[in-house]
Amino acid sequence: MVDRRLDRDGLDWVRKQVAREAARLLYEGVVDEYIDAKRLAAKRLGVGNIMPSNREVAVELDRIGDEVEGEKKLERLKRLREEALKVMEAIEDLDPRLIGSVWRGNIKRDSDIDIAVLGTTDPEEVIERLKEAGIEVVDVEEVVLTERGGKPLDIPEHYVNIKVKTPGGEDAEISVTVSSPELEKYGRVTLGRCDFFGDKIRGLTVDELRRLLKEDPYRKFIPGT
Repeated sequence: MVDRRLDRDGLDWVRKQVAREAARLLYEGVVDEYIDAKRLAAKRLGVGNIMPSNREVAVELDRIGDEVEGEKKLERLKRLREEALKVMEAIEDLDPRLIGSVWRGNIKRDSDIDIAVLGTTDPEEVIERLKEAGIEVVDVEEVVLTERGGKPLDIPEHYVNIKVKTPGGEDAEISVTVSSPELEKYGRVTLGRCDFFGDKIRGLTVDELRRLLKEDPYRKFIPGT
């Protein structure tokens, strides 16, 4: 059990060890959720309730990926961004944004591509455009969120996830997410805030992604690093 007389530097060191162990558990697939990883890491290290933030774990998780995979991780990041661009170009006038780990640059070996559509709330319009571009739609599912960050939402958030195959055959799933008209009515068709880093999600537009791939395809968008 951790010594409660530790000074600030000591507590910071303990938090870093928990973050590192939690990240390792996530990277190795022992657990899938950050909260479970942090609890198990703290238990294994015998430090009670000293918990790192999600951001601290996310930074360590990215660092482990860099250490283990090296250049292969960077090469895959570029390929995933190239695949995302192909899909986004098919729906460019619908204001798609690349978000998630492929935007951030902190991908894992099993990371998928996440694209949010801000220019329409009609999933059929998106599906039609994708099919016209020869992009195969493999599944469509509705997602309803009733809470965020452990707190109930006053208005449930409805989304439609359109899952497509990567045009280039990359081993990753692409999810194109469309918000419901209900969210548009209440002015909630936005990218929101990141659960891991706590910042406002910006994502990348088609033009921004094109420029990134030409100028700095391996760039990371992680605050404070």
